[in-house]
Parts: sequence; C-alpha cells; structure tokens
Amino acid sequence: MARTVALVRLMRPHHWVKNGFVLVGVLFGHGWTDAKLVMQAALLFAAFCLVSSAVYALNDVMDREADRRHPKKRERPVAAGRVSPSKALGFALALALAGLFLASRVSLPALGFAVAYMALNAGYSAGLREVAILDVFIIAAGFMLRILAGTVGLGIAPSHWLLLCGLMVTVFLGFAKRRAELGAGRTPRGETSAHWESKAMDRNEEHVAARSALANYTPALLDHMIWLSAGGTLVTYALYTVDNVTILTHGTDKLAYTVAFVLYGLFRYLYVLYRRGGGADPAVEVLRDPHLLAAVTGWLATALMLIAG
Repeated sequence: MARTVALVRLMRPHHWVKNGFVLVGVLFGHGWTDAKLVMQAALLFAAFCLVSSAVYALNDVMDREADRRHPKKRERPVAAGRVSPSKALGFALALALAGLFLASRVSLPALGFAVAYMALNAGYSAGLREVAILDVFIIAAGFMLRILAGTVGLGIAPSHWLLLCGLMVTVFLGFAKRRAELGAGRTPRGETSAHWESKAMDRNEEHVAARSALANYTPALLDHMIWLSAGGTLVTYALYTVDNVTILTHGTDKLAYTVAFVLYGLFRYLYVLYRRGGGADPAVEVLRDPHLLAAVTGWLATALMLIAG
C-alpha cells in the first residue's frame, strides 16, 4: 500500500490539470458536438498525463540529491527513499510508453508533439534548466506543445492570437514561479520586516543551491518580466476576442466580456504571489485559492455559453 501511494505521488496527479491545454482546440474549435473528436481529445489528455508523469518521475531521479537539501522537496518519493531510483526509472519508462501509445492512437502529429514534449523536458532536465530565461521559455514551450497537440494533432486549425496568448500566459506563470522561489511574500503577522527578510534570504540560499539558474535572476528583473508578460497575456487575449475571424468563427462578438475574468485572474495571481507568498505552483494555486478558481470557472462557463449560444 505504501509503495502504491509513493508511486502515485511520483506521478504528481495534481499537475494533470496543466494538460487541460490539450482541450483548448475542442473548446474554441466547436468540436464538442463531434463525439469522435471529443473521444480523441480525451485520449490525448490521458496521453499527456502519462508522459508528463514520466517526466516528473525522471526529474525526481535526476534531482534527488538537490531535493534532499530542499525544505519541501525532500519529501518527494525518490529523495525520501520511498522509491528507489531504478524503480522510478522503470516506472517512468512504462508511463512514457503507455502515453506515446495513446497519442499514436489519435494521430501521427499528436504522437510527434508528445515525443517533442518528452525530448524538450529531457533537455531541460539534462541542463538547460540552469540557463536563466531559457529555462522559463522551455517550460512555456511544453505548454505550447500541449496546445498544438490539441489543435493540429486533432485536425483543428489553431488561432494565431490564441497561440500568442498561450505563449504569454505560460511565460508569465514561469517567471512568477521563479519569483516565488526567490521569495515575494509579505511579512507575516508578528514578525518584523528585518527578521522576515533574513529568513527569506536563508530560504533563497537553499533555492539557489538547488537550482543554479536562480543565481542569475534578481527580484527586480523578474518583476519586469512578470509585468511585461502579464500585459502581453491580457492584450493578446483581448485582441483574440475582437478579431474578425474569431467573431465569424463563433458567431458572436460578445467574447470580449470574458476579458474581465482574465484580468481579474491575472491581478489575483499577482496578489497571491506578492502578498501571500504563493505562485510557485500554478496548478496548486488555482485549486487552493477560491478567487482564482472562480475566475477560471467563470471564464470557462461564460466562454462556453457564448460560443455554444
């Protein structure tokens, strides 16, 4: 039982929400009325859940020494000794083969995107994550491959504005993650600012020791990147909603109303990052923060209602 729990933790199922990006094509391509297309999208979602879990397992093996020095990551199954490196690697291989098989059942392009996703993450784990700025763009590329798999892989032509928005929002989340790792939270009640900053510096030294790319970032530099990518996310999505092609495709010019949810979600995420000390894990933040969850749910429900209507 304990081994099963450890293997499930190794897969990091709470991160599977990120693979929802493969469903963007069905949503914005009016594919939900096609039962076969919906089944293919579901199969592709499962495929990316498996290959992404394979990547997480591989990362845990490669990072086990650094994870043991981290205050939270030391509890990961491999770092904590609950799963041996050899068994974790075998499990990762099984997950990868199963995921690639499912992707091959969808289409050859879908399989290609899944393979590219794994190759990209292998390069990331092998050392590219130590290169500042490039590390975040590789993370963003992983999300873009999900979007392309859920569009091109399903025979759906992607919107250029939507692809740009996807790029900007994933870059935003990547730089926000790095900012959270450096420490962006407020001073807790009962502690002086000097005391809190001293503790934050100690934590930052641990983070930098575990990930050398962080040594090349500064809070001010990351703040500029965060605000630039946040603005880019808002602008590209807003332009998508009022684009003539979008209006003709969906038969409505009311998608602009959903911009309010995106704006609130961006502002709330910045609040969580700078005032709550969160932002290190987007999947966790969306599920844990009721405001973020409401923004995402409200956006999705409103978009579906307008597109379907």
